[in-house]
Formats: sequence, C-alpha cells, structure tokens
Amino acid sequence: MKSFIRSLPKVELHLHIEGTLEPELLFTLAKRNNLTIPYNSPESLREAYNFDCLQSFLDLYYQGANALQTEQDFYDLTWHYLLRCQEDNVIHTEIFFDPQTHTERGISFDTVLNGIHRALQDGLNQLNISSQIIACFLRHLPEQSAIETFQSIAQHQDKIIAVGLDSSEQGHPPAKFKHVFELARNAGFLTVAHAGEEGPAQNITDAIELLHINRIDHGVRCTDDANLVNTLIKKQIPLTVCPLSNLKLAVFDDMKQHNIVELLRQGVNVTINSDDPAYFGGYMTDNFLAVSQAHPMSKKEVAQFTINAINASFIPDALKEHYLSHVSTFLQTN
Repeated sequence: MKSFIRSLPKVELHLHIEGTLEPELLFTLAKRNNLTIPYNSPESLREAYNFDCLQSFLDLYYQGANALQTEQDFYDLTWHYLLRCQEDNVIHTEIFFDPQTHTERGISFDTVLNGIHRALQDGLNQLNISSQIIACFLRHLPEQSAIETFQSIAQHQDKIIAVGLDSSEQGHPPAKFKHVFELARNAGFLTVAHAGEEGPAQNITDAIELLHINRIDHGVRCTDDANLVNTLIKKQIPLTVCPLSNLKLAVFDDMKQHNIVELLRQGVNVTINSDDPAYFGGYMTDNFLAVSQAHPMSKKEVAQFTINAINASFIPDALKEHYLSHVSTFLQTN
C-alpha cells in the first residue's frame, strides 16, 4: 500500500502557501532581507512547532510570514512547494494565500500575488502541475478589512478563482462575513470557507446557508449533526480535510479516532490535504500514509480521495475528465 500511495496521482485543495515555509527557507529569506529571527537555527525553530491549539500555531505562522518581503520571496516559497508536489505526485493544487497577513505589514497585494502566480505558471510549464489561486480573508479581522481587501482581489480575476475564509473560528462565525462573500459571488468568484475544525458543526451549516460556499475547508465536526452529514451527502458538498493538521492541533487525539474514512464510506465527498505542511509535519503523501496506516482501506478507497478532489476542484470539466481517466488507468494497472 505504501508504494501505491506514493505513486498515486493526487490533487490538493487545502494548502496555505504561507504554511509551506520550511525553517531552512525562512532562515534564507531572513538573511536575504536582513531580518532577525529569535531562533539560533532551523532545527531550534522546528522544535517550536509543538502546538496545543490553533492559536498557538497561528502566532508562529504569522511570525514566520514576516520573512516574506519581495516578489522573489513569494516565488521561491511557491516554487519550493511545487517541487514537493512533484515529489508527491500532486498533479493539481489549489493554493490559499492570506493577503491581509502581508498588506497589514506594508507588503503590496501585487507583490504577493505576482510572486505566487509566476511560480505557478512555471510549475505548469516545467513540472506539468496545474493550479488555481484562492485569496482568503482573515476572520479575526473586521469584515470591513475583508471588503477593502476584496477591492484588490477583484482587480485580479484573471489570476484568482475564488475567495476563502480562514484563521481562528472562535468568536468569528460565518455570519460576520456574509456581505463580503455576497460581493465576491456577485463578481463571479467561487467561494470556500474554513468551518467545523475548532468551531461547531453549526459553522458548517452557516457557511453553506449564509455564505453559499462551494466547498467546506476542514468540516470534520459535521459528524456532530446527522442532518448535516445527510445534507453533505445529498448535495455532494466537498470537505477538504487535513488529517495531520487535525492531529497536530488536537482536533483528534489519535489518527485512529479520525472520522475521514467513516465519512468516505458514508458517501461524503471528503478529500485529503496537507493544510500547513511545514508546521504540521507532512505533505500530501505523508497525510495519505497516516490515514491508511490508521484505517485499513482498499486501493480503490484510497484512490477515491483523489477522485473526490478532482470532482471538487475548480478546473474545467475537460481537465477533470483527463485527470479522472489518468487515475482510472493508474488504479487498473496498480
């Protein structure tokens, strides 16, 4: 099964590009930009990645983002991630970035987006990895800040396919961002939102009913509400689940307790993703392996995670059919 998983074509739909900043690259960028890091080495920084909740992770996450200053920094960050995609047989990725994390500290929106986009174009041309970009609003900031950020997003509809909602759920329900999501939908953007990770199942329901999202990011708390699970199955609303992230942030105490395989077998459109892999100890293959080792599955079930992700992706139908055929062929020959 390990060999099968390593070779399996994969599609990633829940990836924060800032969360791929490995300590080694962070030190390189800090030196390039003459910044001081409160750690002696990449190893000592990695030892700090011992989180007890989402907020303890976010504190270090935002601190690390300070090393990203120039368009080349964002290019290098994205390119390093794409090389890992190539290693893990990721054929398509849909990348989140947090504009406010950078504009709040004086980095222009265009600097961030252009660096990411340029790397993704090179990823398509040189590595044959297709991609989409999703701009996320930080839910701990006021909706007015999100609305102001949307004005920049709206100028780049040629590069950005969707808007999202991330950061801490606690105290920041989906209803807080109803207006900005309406603006985005009316402008033609697709929509996603983090819900039901540290927050209750009601946040998932609200994201569906108030924000009219196309996908739920995380969503593992859906099993607290049987009616919600039935809705997810009936409407085939995708969940972009991040198993190692859930473990690292104590959403589950043990991978054997994780509900992703149970949801898969119930018919929920669940997918496997890596979230913030530099901080949570695992990219796509690592996440697939962790789930399969805790929950024995058939090869067909494992491949279903990729099939679900292709169907849930924001790519044209013709490309979906191409990727589905690719996975089907792989499954038949392995």
